[in-house]
Amino acid sequence: MAPKRTLSTPLSLDDAQKQVDNLSKAQDLSANTTESGAMLTDNMGHPVSDDQNSLRAGERGPTLMEDFLFREKISHFDHERIPERVVHARGAGAHGYFQLDKSLEQYTHAKVLTEVGVKTPVFVRFSTVGGSRGSMDTPRDVRGFAVKMYTKEGNWDLVGNNMPVFFIQDAIKFPDLVHAVKPEPDREIPQASSAHDTFYDFIAETPESIHMILWLNSDRAIPRAYANMEGFGVHTFRLINAQGKATLVKFHWKPVLGVKSLVWDEAQKIGGKDPDHNRRQMYDTIDAGGTLEWHLGVQLFTEEEAMKWDFDVLDATKIVPEDLVPVQLVGKLVLDRNPDNFFAEVEQVAFMTQNIVPGIDFTNDPLLQGRNFSYLDTQLTRLGGPNWQELPINRPINRVSNNQRDGFMRHTINKGRVAYFPNKLAGNKPAHVGAAGFVTYPAKVEGSKLRVRAESFGDHYGQARLFWNSMTPVEKEHITKSLRFELSKCETRDVRVRMLGHLQKVNEVLAAQVAKGLGEKLPGQGDAKPGGQQDSASETALLAAATSPTSASGGLQKAKGLSQEEGQPESAKDRKVAVLVADGVDAAGVKALTDALKKGGAKAEIVAPHLGEIAPGVVATATLSNTDPVVYDGVVVAGGAAAVRELAQHPESFNFVVESYRHAKPIGSLAEGAEIVTGSGVGGVLRRVAADPNAKDAATAPVQTLSEVAGVRLAAGEGGAKLAALGVIVGQDKQAQAAAESFVQALAKHRFWGRPQL
Repeated sequence: MAPKRTLSTPLSLDDAQKQVDNLSKAQDLSANTTESGAMLTDNMGHPVSDDQNSLRAGERGPTLMEDFLFREKISHFDHERIPERVVHARGAGAHGYFQLDKSLEQYTHAKVLTEVGVKTPVFVRFSTVGGSRGSMDTPRDVRGFAVKMYTKEGNWDLVGNNMPVFFIQDAIKFPDLVHAVKPEPDREIPQASSAHDTFYDFIAETPESIHMILWLNSDRAIPRAYANMEGFGVHTFRLINAQGKATLVKFHWKPVLGVKSLVWDEAQKIGGKDPDHNRRQMYDTIDAGGTLEWHLGVQLFTEEEAMKWDFDVLDATKIVPEDLVPVQLVGKLVLDRNPDNFFAEVEQVAFMTQNIVPGIDFTNDPLLQGRNFSYLDTQLTRLGGPNWQELPINRPINRVSNNQRDGFMRHTINKGRVAYFPNKLAGNKPAHVGAAGFVTYPAKVEGSKLRVRAESFGDHYGQARLFWNSMTPVEKEHITKSLRFELSKCETRDVRVRMLGHLQKVNEVLAAQVAKGLGEKLPGQGDAKPGGQQDSASETALLAAATSPTSASGGLQKAKGLSQEEGQPESAKDRKVAVLVADGVDAAGVKALTDALKKGGAKAEIVAPHLGEIAPGVVATATLSNTDPVVYDGVVVAGGAAAVRELAQHPESFNFVVESYRHAKPIGSLAEGAEIVTGSGVGGVLRRVAADPNAKDAATAPVQTLSEVAGVRLAAGEGGAKLAALGVIVGQDKQAQAAAESFVQALAKHRFWGRPQL
C-alpha cells in the first residue's frame, strides 16, 4: 500500500483538487488525523501539570468545584457515547478503492462507471442487523454490506446486504419487523437472535417474508469471513446514459475467494470463544499487508423485458435470476487499509441509499423509497444535527458549495454575507449547473392515491421454492436443521404450527422434517431421522430429491448463483490453521508445513501447552487453553515422539481433532502426530474408513503401535485415499512435504460434507 499524502485543508473545501485516485480519501482525512503530542494539554490548549489527582482542600479534603481540569476530563468522558444504530449496530469497516475494468458508458454517464482504470477511494462497513453494538460477530443474521464511494461527482452509497432479497416489500412495515426481531421488550432477550416467539409470530403473519426466511436459515446467514460474503444492492436501480435513456440494474459484489460459511454449532461456539471473530479476521489480514477483494457485477435489463416476467422487479422480496439476466463483472473492490480510529471512522460513518451520483437513479421500489427518507432522518438523530456530512469520514472529496448554514457543530466557516439564491451581491454564485448536475429521470407517474399492494407483488412462495430447489442436498439439510433450531426456541406452539403451514407451501418434505424436531406430525414423502450437530446422511438423501414447482421465477425451476456449494472458487488464501506442537516437536516437519501454507496464502498459528519457543524456529503464539478449534479453518498435529506424548496428556489436543471433524474441516497429521488423531474420538471411525476389507478384524481391532498408525494402513494406498477424500491427511514419517501440500489442497476445499457420524 502506498503511503498517505498529507493535506491541511479538506478536499471538500479545495477548489484546486482535480485528480481522484485510491489515496484521495486518505489525503482528505489527513487534514484531521494526528499523532499524540509530547505535552499534555486540556482541550483549550492549556498545559496540564497533573491529571491524575483532583484539586482538593488538603490531602484528605473534599474535591473543589473550581477544578476545571477534572470537570472537562470527566464531562467529556460522560458524553463519549453516541446513540448506537437501531439496526446494523455491530459492525467493522475498512478503506480501499474501486477500479472499473469495463466501461458502462452505453448505459450510464456516471463517471465512476465509465472511466476505466480510475481508482475511486471507498470505505466499506460490514455489520450484523439485529444485535447491539456489543454483540457477537457470528449470529444467524443478515449482514450489512455498505459501500461508500468517494467519486468525482460526490459520494455514492451502495447500501446493501449479503442477501439479495429482504423480509418486507414496503418500508412502512420496517418498524414492525425490527421490533419483532429485537430482544423482546418485557425481558430484553434474546440478544442478536431471531430464534424467539415475537419474530416468528410476525413472520407467520407476513407471508411476503418466507423467501427471505429460507435465506436467513441457509448458510448465507453465518459467513466464514467478510471476505467470503457476497454483497447485493437488493433493489432495482436505474442507469441513465448521456442520451437520457434508462436501463434497469441490479448490483452485485462477488467475493474473489468465493462464498463460504461457518456451520451453526461452530458459529455459536465462536460467539463465546471469540465474539470479534470476523472483525479480527479483516483487521489482521489488512494489518499483515493483505487485501479483501470483490468483483462488481451488474445485471442490466430494460423495463420492457421486466414487464414480461411473472414477478415484479420493484418487489424487494424477489430476485432477478441470473439465468434470465447474467451478471456482468465490470470492476473490482479492494480493501487494503484499516481505520486509524474506530469511533471516528467506523462508528461515525453514515450511509444513505439516497446518496447517488448523476447517471444513477431510483425506481419506484416501495422499500427503497422508504429507505431514502429514513436514512437521512436517522443520521440527524444519531450524529447530533444537520452537519454530520462534515465529519471527516462522511465528507466527499470533491468541492462542496451551497447556501446551507449554521446548526449544531458547524465546522465550515463560510465567508461573505450572501447565503441565498438567486442573488446579485455574490454574482449569483454558487450557480446551478443544469444538465451537468444530477437530473432525475423523467419517469411517467400517474394513478389514484391508494394504500394498496400491487397484484404483481402477490406471489410469496414461488421464489422461495426456486431457492429451495437450487440448493445442494447438504444445503437443504442445513436449512432444515436451522429451521428446527429456530422454531424449537419459540415457546408458543401456535407460532410453531403456523410457521410449519408456510413451510408446507414451500416444500412438504422440508416441513415434515422440521416438524419432527418440534414434536409435530405432518404428511410428507419419505421419512428420515433428524441428526444432531452433525448432518444426518439419511435426511440429506431424502431432502436431495425434495423439490417443488415454482412460480414468479421466469419459468425456471432452479437458478444459478443461489447455491454456495456450486461454482465457487477454491482457495486456501487467508485460511487459518492450528498447528499443534509441544516440546520435542519435529521442527523440520513444522517448517515444511508452514512453508506450504504460506505458499498457498494461508496462515499457520502454532498452538502448544505453553507460549514461547518450542523448538528452533517454532514459536507458540497460542495455547491449548486460551484458544479453540472453532476459530481455525483446520488443524494439523505435528510429529515428534516426545511432543506427541506431551500433547496426549492434554484433552484439548484430542478436542481439536474431534471438533474439526464434526465441523467438516480438514485434519492433518505429520508422522507421530497421527497418534493424536487416531487416539481421539474419531480414531475408530477413521480406522473403519481406511480398513482393509480383506482383514476380518480391521474394523474393530484397536490400534496397537505407532508404526501401525502412521504407516500404510492409514497414510498410504487405498486407505490413505479414502481418508483424504474425507479431508483427513495422514503424513508418514519423513513425508512431511507431501503431506503438507496435500493438506493445503484440502484446506482450499473448505468443508468435507458427508463424513461418517461419530
